[in-house]
Amino acid sequence: MRLGVAAGATAATIVGASVPITGMLEGYPVLTGQAMRYALAAVILLLVARRLPMPSWRDLPPLLGVVLTGMLGFNALLLAAQQYAEPGFVAAVMGASPIALALLARQRSLAAVVGAAVVAAGVVVLSGGGAWHGPGLLLALLTMGGEVCFTLFAVGVVKRLGVLGVATWTCIIAAVIGSVAGTFVGGWQVPDTRQAFALVSLAVLVTALAFGLWYFAVNRLGSDRAGVLIGLMPVAGLAASVLLGVQDLTFVSVVGVVTVTLGCAIALHRGTGGKSRAAEEPAAIALTR
Repeated sequence: MRLGVAAGATAATIVGASVPITGMLEGYPVLTGQAMRYALAAVILLLVARRLPMPSWRDLPPLLGVVLTGMLGFNALLLAAQQYAEPGFVAAVMGASPIALALLARQRSLAAVVGAAVVAAGVVVLSGGGAWHGPGLLLALLTMGGEVCFTLFAVGVVKRLGVLGVATWTCIIAAVIGSVAGTFVGGWQVPDTRQAFALVSLAVLVTALAFGLWYFAVNRLGSDRAGVLIGLMPVAGLAASVLLGVQDLTFVSVVGVVTVTLGCAIALHRGTGGKSRAAEEPAAIALTR
């Protein structure tokens, strides 16, 4: 249990702290940039895994679900949402993803639901809320859905293909789809030094490393308990911004961090010594079969 918590917390911290790196790709073609990122991550994962299990026809729908909703779709929706809503508003809406994961789990636990609600409140405090116009709310909700689907679609297939198998196959599929779609939408562009650094960093840390750690955590903890760790993403983003000197540490942000931490403790405390919940499968996964 503790190993799963450590893996999930590390993955969430890596993703949250990578926000400044992602900003280096502003103006770069979205789809082809993602294709290069996922292709490099797939190569790294293949070198680590050495032997890659072949997915069955049963595995293809959830793998495609992860790619289309939680990877390519998520990133595209996130960029679109920020055109119609302030980043704080999008972050606040995405803070509800732990609640969705807790409620969609087949074996719901009161501790996980309560902890997720507290985490969501902490994320709202951290983000400061914000305004939106036009389709901003809808796009923010769809982005939150992509975040949820990234975990839910993978729960069942991780048990069959393993953590590295799912991480590798999703990266391969995302690289192929991103390459084809990006050729017609956005095109290809040779990255400059700054953009190349961002793409390599995202491929190695956020994709190859964080994907594996996150799916390991989901496999060990279950989607509901692992979901509360998503709240650590804005906490890590805040820490990175403070260290880089682009944001001040305020009393309100400290309250948000404490609230997120409390929510994680509520959701995870009762299970720290218990059995792994790798056998859990959310009801939503049945839709992918």
